[in-house]
Amino acid sequence: MADAVRAPAPRPRPAALRRLSDHGVHVAVAVLLVGNLLFTANFATLANLRLQLVQVVPIAIVALGMALVVATRGIDLSVGSVMALSAAVLPLYLGYGPGPAVVVALAVGGLVGLVNGVAVAVFGVQPIIATLALLVAGRALALVLADGRLVEIFDPTLGWIGNGSAAGVPVTLLVTGALGVVVAVLVRRAAFGRRVVAIGGNRTAATMAGLPVRRTLLAVYVLSGLLAAVAGVVNTARLGASDPSFVGLLIELSAITAVVIGGTPLAGGRVRVLGTLMGALLMQLITATIIQNDLPDSVARMVQAVIIVVAVFIQRERGGS
Repeated sequence: MADAVRAPAPRPRPAALRRLSDHGVHVAVAVLLVGNLLFTANFATLANLRLQLVQVVPIAIVALGMALVVATRGIDLSVGSVMALSAAVLPLYLGYGPGPAVVVALAVGGLVGLVNGVAVAVFGVQPIIATLALLVAGRALALVLADGRLVEIFDPTLGWIGNGSAAGVPVTLLVTGALGVVVAVLVRRAAFGRRVVAIGGNRTAATMAGLPVRRTLLAVYVLSGLLAAVAGVVNTARLGASDPSFVGLLIELSAITAVVIGGTPLAGGRVRVLGTLMGALLMQLITATIIQNDLPDSVARMVQAVIIVVAVFIQRERGGS
């Protein structure tokens, strides 16, 4: 008797893929936390836990802006260079006071975002090309502004922003939380968020429906640049030094990973703010786990790359189920 032909295994249920895409990052964070608490020496100390939360701040802030860009089916590779530019500009204007210096640093980030937005929304340049150009040019300009050297910063206000606390909570965490709330409100409660999702879902349909596509895209890239500049200022304030050759280096990879594993698909049309923040925390925990177990930092980069591939595969299967 001929062997019976086995039926192909059924595809995973869309509901299961949806749960994995939406909540997998929460499970991964929980598993890493428990594993480190059980097996990593001194991980459970209050000082270490506080350090992990503080170190995740730049990634989290950048990822919030990246999530908006990705939701429009775009990408912003210039965020690391924007951080470097804001760090380079900050000490140049500290003579006018910390307030004006921070405003100029943020304005530089917004200007880079505007250039990206004009290239993408007005001239139709592919986002990866437009932002890749500024990734290279922005870092080079930052090094020129800083004369290629590290500059120490001695300013009590910036010191408080970077390392101070309010009611026992680090100021940087309060800043991140506030920004997360603002982005969540924009996404869930404002017409801007609905436009972002509509553009990412189907830009042609959004245009035919009369939505301000160009204006929305400009706003998205400006917000991404502003948030990257905030991350650069916060990071510089925490370190007490401006180092454009190091600040924001390869942070775009961590931010994109945080966004994707947080449930915002690269295909656009959706934004998950809490998932993005949890994805940023996962990236930090992976790096901390690898470093505290005496493995090279390159391993963390490879792990992040694998996570991106797996997350994109899950989203693709979910979309095609």
